[in-house]
Amino acid sequence: MVKNTFKTAALLAGLGALFMVVGGAIGGQGGLAIGLVLGLVMVGGSYWFSDKLAIRSAGAVEVSETDAPQLHAMVRELTTRAEMPMPRIFVSPNQQPNAFATGRNERHAAVAVTQGLMQVLDHDELKGVLAHEISHIRHRDILISSVAAAVAMGITFAARMAMWGAIFGGGSSRDDEGQNPIAAIAMMILAPVAAMMLQMALSRSREFEADRGGAELCGTGQGLASALRKIEGYAHRVPMDIDPAQASAYIVNPLTGRKMQFAKLFSTHPATEDRIAKLNGY
Repeated sequence: MVKNTFKTAALLAGLGALFMVVGGAIGGQGGLAIGLVLGLVMVGGSYWFSDKLAIRSAGAVEVSETDAPQLHAMVRELTTRAEMPMPRIFVSPNQQPNAFATGRNERHAAVAVTQGLMQVLDHDELKGVLAHEISHIRHRDILISSVAAAVAMGITFAARMAMWGAIFGGGSSRDDEGQNPIAAIAMMILAPVAAMMLQMALSRSREFEADRGGAELCGTGQGLASALRKIEGYAHRVPMDIDPAQASAYIVNPLTGRKMQFAKLFSTHPATEDRIAKLNGY
């Protein structure tokens, strides 16, 4: 747990530092200060609003115990076992089976599942998925990943704005002393890539921990392993239209079916085969 916390802190520090590097490369000392302020704003905003953004992106609706008694009963059983408060429960209309958890801490958390998930999985598989998501809440992974996603998106936004400003704004009547335009352009291109890679590395590192925690809550990893196998198969066939920035929140990357180059390098999740192999050992 301590090792995971240290790794997370290091990755988040790297993302924050990238914000300042981008600002400094584009705008000198003034840009450095702006980058720091933007980084703090993005992190603060993600802390308070990450749950609302994720739920809105999924088009999810909160369900009561009357609406979804089985779902509530499973979550209550697992959170009682984990000695955690009951999170709010949401259902998304997406037909791809998938799920995610969100919220800044145990007292302000939510678990969301898709309609497809409830239709495809059996009792033990659904319980395994819910246990995985509850483990994310327990480890505060949601806050960490939300902050990382916000910082990465902010870096990308800042770099794109700078690039378009350079293209349409033309050259300044006086070049800033010490500014290297080639280095600035390279930073505009490379910084978002570096931010994305750091975010993906953070996401992958926490999935194995949530799998292990979910298996411990259920007393076995078999249900979750079977669920991951099904979800992975459906993700290749049933599309989901979401913001790619939110993909890391899901138990299996919902954009798996899209053809992408350098898939492993930019993957938000470990290989499902690796996850299943570990779960079969629990």
